[in-house]
Amino acid sequence: QVQVVESGGGLVQPGGSLKLSCAGSGDIYSIYSMHWYRQAPGTQRESVAFCTSDGWTNYTDSVKGRFTIYRDDAKNAVYLQMDSLKPEDTAVYYCNLEGTTTWGFSFGSWGQGTQVIVSS
Repeated sequence: QVQVVESGGGLVQPGGSLKLSCAGSGDIYSIYSMHWYRQAPGTQRESVAFCTSDGWTNYTDSVKGRFTIYRDDAKNAVYLQMDSLKPEDTAVYYCNLEGTTTWGFSFGSWGQGTQVIVSS
């Protein structure tokens, strides 16, 4: 079983920065993809950024140049550095990890989400 915990959300003014953290624990052998999603009230969950173990990264257009995703495999962790935040970035941010367990089974696990509010 794999647990995922996000942290780092909060209230920030427009133009400010936040760094979100996500860590996996439990029966993890390797993590292939690490993914950040977000969901604003009344909208569907959308992909924000992801990175893979072979170095591939991808961002949704609305955050390119402002957000940076990076991972620390030694800690089973992924981070999302968010700069130049805008009110439209307000959402609950979720982390998703996909990989394999020590028994060789695939897993895909979600965290509980962390709230980001961008407001003056």
